[in-house]
Amino acid sequence: MPKRTDIETILIIGAGPIVIGQACEFDYSGTQAVKALKEEGYRVVLVNSNPATIMTDPDMADATYIEPITAEIVTKIIEKERGDRSKGFALLPTMGGQTALNCALSLKKMGTLEKYDVEMIGATAEAIDKAEDRELFREAMTKIGLSTPKSRQIKTLPQALEALDEVGLPAIIRPSFTMGGTGGGIAYNKAEFIEIIERGIDASPTNEVLVEESVLGWKEYEMEVVRDKADNCIIICSIENIDPMGVHTGDSITVAPALTLTDKEYQIMRDASLAVLREIGVETGGSNVQFAVNPEDGRLIVIEMNPRVSRSSALASKATGFPIAKVAARLAVGYTLDEIENDITGGATPASFEPTIDYVVTKIPRFAFEKFPGADPVLTTAMKSVGEAMAIGRTFQESLQKALRSLETGLSGLDDIEIEGLGQGDDKNAVRAALGTPTPDRLLYVAQAMRLGLSDEQIHSACKIDPWFLAEIRGIVEMEQKVRRLGLPETAGQFRRLKAMGFSDARLATLAGLHEGEVRARRQALDVRPVYKRIDTCAAEFASPTAYMYSTYETPFAGVLADEAQPSEREKVIILGGGPNRIGQGIEFDYCCCHAAFALKDAGYEAIMVNCNPETVSTDYDTSDRLYFEPLTAEDVLELIAREKTRGTLKGVIVQFGGQTPLKLAKALEDADVPILGTSPDAIDLAEDRDRFKTLLDRLKIRQPANGISYSVEQARLVAAELGYPMVVRPSYVLGGRAMQIIREESQLGDYLLETLPGLVPQEIKARYPNDKTGQINTVLGKNPLLFDRYLSDAIEVDVDALCDGKDVFIAGIMEHIEEAGIHSGDSACTLPPYSLSPDTLAALEKQTAAMALALGVGGLMNVQYAIKGDEIYVLEVNPRASRTVPFVAKVIGLPIAKIAARVMAGEKLASFNLVQPKLGHIAVKEAVFPFARFPGVDTVLGPEMRSTGEVMGLDTDFGVAFAKSQLGGGTKVPKSGTVFVSLKDGDKIRILPTMKMLVDLGFKIIATSGTQRFLEEHGVPATKINKVLEGRPHIVDAIKNGGVQLVFNTTEGAQALADSRSLRRAALLQKVPYYTTLSGAIAAAQGIKAYVGGDLTVRPLQGYFGAEGDSAGVSPRGAASVA
Repeated sequence: MPKRTDIETILIIGAGPIVIGQACEFDYSGTQAVKALKEEGYRVVLVNSNPATIMTDPDMADATYIEPITAEIVTKIIEKERGDRSKGFALLPTMGGQTALNCALSLKKMGTLEKYDVEMIGATAEAIDKAEDRELFREAMTKIGLSTPKSRQIKTLPQALEALDEVGLPAIIRPSFTMGGTGGGIAYNKAEFIEIIERGIDASPTNEVLVEESVLGWKEYEMEVVRDKADNCIIICSIENIDPMGVHTGDSITVAPALTLTDKEYQIMRDASLAVLREIGVETGGSNVQFAVNPEDGRLIVIEMNPRVSRSSALASKATGFPIAKVAARLAVGYTLDEIENDITGGATPASFEPTIDYVVTKIPRFAFEKFPGADPVLTTAMKSVGEAMAIGRTFQESLQKALRSLETGLSGLDDIEIEGLGQGDDKNAVRAALGTPTPDRLLYVAQAMRLGLSDEQIHSACKIDPWFLAEIRGIVEMEQKVRRLGLPETAGQFRRLKAMGFSDARLATLAGLHEGEVRARRQALDVRPVYKRIDTCAAEFASPTAYMYSTYETPFAGVLADEAQPSEREKVIILGGGPNRIGQGIEFDYCCCHAAFALKDAGYEAIMVNCNPETVSTDYDTSDRLYFEPLTAEDVLELIAREKTRGTLKGVIVQFGGQTPLKLAKALEDADVPILGTSPDAIDLAEDRDRFKTLLDRLKIRQPANGISYSVEQARLVAAELGYPMVVRPSYVLGGRAMQIIREESQLGDYLLETLPGLVPQEIKARYPNDKTGQINTVLGKNPLLFDRYLSDAIEVDVDALCDGKDVFIAGIMEHIEEAGIHSGDSACTLPPYSLSPDTLAALEKQTAAMALALGVGGLMNVQYAIKGDEIYVLEVNPRASRTVPFVAKVIGLPIAKIAARVMAGEKLASFNLVQPKLGHIAVKEAVFPFARFPGVDTVLGPEMRSTGEVMGLDTDFGVAFAKSQLGGGTKVPKSGTVFVSLKDGDKIRILPTMKMLVDLGFKIIATSGTQRFLEEHGVPATKINKVLEGRPHIVDAIKNGGVQLVFNTTEGAQALADSRSLRRAALLQKVPYYTTLSGAIAAAQGIKAYVGGDLTVRPLQGYFGAEGDSAGVSPRGAASVA
């Protein structure tokens, strides 16, 4: 069937901000869908609140709304876009994760779709309901003869306790219509059961929860399926979880294809997954079906299915090369699978051919527990990982070891790990406890248990990982012991066998007691080098014109290596990506890498991308000319560069766009004489090196806060005494404020030095000083010292993004933070243009930024963070690279600054772009989004260490409206009436008065703790006193839990006050009550509420802010030239 011609406009709902459980994979799927539908000639309208996405670039969709994804706002967009258009209008809700599905269902229930004659395509509301409503799903499975775990759907706690009698403990709790297992978990006792049930009922939009029998320890599989309306079904990929049931699949280590199924078992599962799609009613698009298998008797049960593109579809797409989202978008508009060409084979095969793969893919999740002291690192059915790395090899062993080093957690393979409790008498049980607890390091514990002499049977009984995987890991451990005993092999054949098992040079160096460089030299002398294979969807049955590659080591056949890289004769630029997502280095950096690829392709270069993150747009096979899916380590990158240099000319490598990951490789690249484009590694080092940077600022007569530097624990105490408290302390060379703290008193400094810092010590140094924390710390500080800064309280923090070509500087954006200096810039809300800075201050900021850019010799992008106290400007830090604010700035000013920067790095001059500072008639607010709800026990107060996972943007011509939109976009329930609780430190009280008077005028009631209440009453603001928690009940936490508070303003000073008010912040978070812990945040929130109460929030596409309703990627109406 050809495509539908009765549809003119298609609205795609995006996934909103990056949160745990819903990350960049939906930018990847949304971008593919937008491109596919525009190619088919449809008018595409997009709504997404996340400015850091490629899909929200103004040249992607025809109308791009960066607006909150709420049913109320999307209704306005439909009303505006439907207008007087009589031709068909459709809604595609399957590309934006759970957010889009839930929004689409709300629009259906509200009657919006019927009112404006909007058809839902890709999935019907009935199919979504049947798949997402746990009770309906169970009934559907029973109807087609498939088992599901014993379960009961409940809506109240008494119902749940009844269900518990039937299901028993341990019990699995799964809320309906949530993603990433939000609100769910495993209960091992009654108290846990009650706690998780209450959390789950709250998390589900329908307040429904499924209580399910435990299938802990069963094997878990996923099938990625695509079906069209002619009932053609294909399996894209089978995925097997190495971790048994009980760990959320997003937190499991997974492999593709499934490796421990017999063909008969696979066929049964394949038939079952097709039956599930038919029964649920998914007619056009991709779905993911999850199964559990009892290893004792082979019993198969269905766990759940997602009637949409999911995290697993992104993994399956990257694992096979089959673009699921692009194909699903075309199926949604009427095509059948046999009518769609397979791009990877250049159209040699249709999309109806099931992909076949002749390699093994391993995905390992990346966690960020170090950012959340107090968080429980045990993995359950609620997802906790913030990113993932994927690796490809010809064997499971090669694929696993490549994935481990792709994580960038300091691992070079199955590194040795300490097991807690060893050497205290009961070693066997200590090892068993480590194996039996699902944690991010469980696979390392498995290898360590083997080194300690446990058998595969003993390990399997403790951790339930399939014996086949254990045998493979044992093969690696035994080979390690051989290298430890005998050293490196002498012959090329033996060396190649080691490399074919996935051993990195760095791991072999550790095992053989050598330096990595010595291992590399010996390997290359024996001419043991990797070959590159193509991912082609067809196991090499057809030649693939698509350069999507991975490395492997294999024995030459008849003396010839089968290498498929085929480098071209062109002039090429290699872009190093950011690796797995983590807090501090997320989608913003991937956005910059993609823009670099687009710009360099436009400029005539061959753009080559290197990355190992399966969720991102950068690892899409058509983002760059050539893609290497490889770990971002010096060894892997230098090998592929050597292969590319055999033909054509290498213009250079871009290391400034992927965050800290590629910057860490700059030194190794420089040592290997690889040209680095843009700012020199020496200039990047100068900006990071305290002493050198200080000298530069003195020369330029630019101020910084009083500061000091220490290379040892003793020196740290002396520097602190000299500077005085409060001060900010942090290790050098870190991203996202890792281990950065505000130290308010001497005892806190001691805790920091001997409790926080040891967590940053690499394993090899710990081994050198097993019982000497001070020795460990001093060794680390000898190379990377501690940095101390006087803390500027109540200063305004400012971020500046600029472009420089060594001669000219263009200031792209000056952002004013809403939270005061001292809160990490990635966690602070900020506005562009700034709302309170004087013209003189702005001019001074521009002048100082330009002076530093030219002095450092910046080529490309640069970011500077300033603190402004009174009339004084202080430089906090300079990053001569792309920063996380680049996508936000680009969207707000209407200029693709990352594209311009890439071309400047390749040698073009800024003058050739005719850049003019646009005069903005609008204001944008960027707000951070946090994962605190996933980590019970973690304090939600903000500080200098970054903890947000994503961001949203509010855009309007009025600051209050823009701020309100940013809060709604981040999922905050902005109140229009109700009660405000206020408890403020003394210094904030006088400044909050106008805000409190405004809220009273709007009809809000005020309750406050005694000191604040007395102050407000004395100054004419009516307020009622409420107890602090320490003053006895009923207190403020009771009021919050009873629904009596709609807004919290709570600012504190000093460690004790902070600790006392922690339960208050936690209660506000769990009850979804908006809370603000800074004065400036509270004032901005009140302005947002005033705008929200006072009028209707209007919507306007991004293109509408720049005059042109079309392609405004590089065009501003104020005379800036296009570079698109």
